[in-house]
Amino acid sequence: MVGMLGVLAALSTPLAAQTALGLGFVATLGGGWQIEGADVGLSRPVRAGPLRFLGVGARLAGFVDEGAIFGGTRGFISGLTVSARTARATLAELGDPTNVTTFGLDVTIEVTGYLAANSPLLVGSRWAAVAVLPGLRFGNPGGSQFTLMVGPTVFFGHRTDTRALFTLHVDTPLARRGTHP
Repeated sequence: MVGMLGVLAALSTPLAAQTALGLGFVATLGGGWQIEGADVGLSRPVRAGPLRFLGVGARLAGFVDEGAIFGGTRGFISGLTVSARTARATLAELGDPTNVTTFGLDVTIEVTGYLAANSPLLVGSRWAAVAVLPGLRFGNPGGSQFTLMVGPTVFFGHRTDTRALFTLHVDTPLARRGTHP
């Protein structure tokens, strides 16, 4: 936990200059034991080749047995996620020029370190994961945006496992630079 807060502090100074606070739902997809939980994170703009945003976040979740009718939860999992996102390729714009809503595609690459208690997965209680998540992003480019992402994630632990990862996120700006009326 201390390491996670240290990385968060290093990437978030000064806090008021951050571009976005992200909150979301995350789940692996399939039968048997799956991970379901929440994400919270911060992202800031960068210009590094095709990458436009770098972020850091925390993932808190539990294990859910998709085949169980009753008593299908077990254990707890936490993770530290570092992500990089490409620019949005705009598909459509709706609304008037002063309040436009855009729909577009982007790709997010996540690297996550997990620590689990009472894990039913064969990867063990500590593992890392890499995910490539194509996403559909919509919202006001200068305001809140919603993202639906689905893609493969590979777990590297005692065993290597591949699963589908589903995320639904909302990102909202923390502060705007410049003068405001």
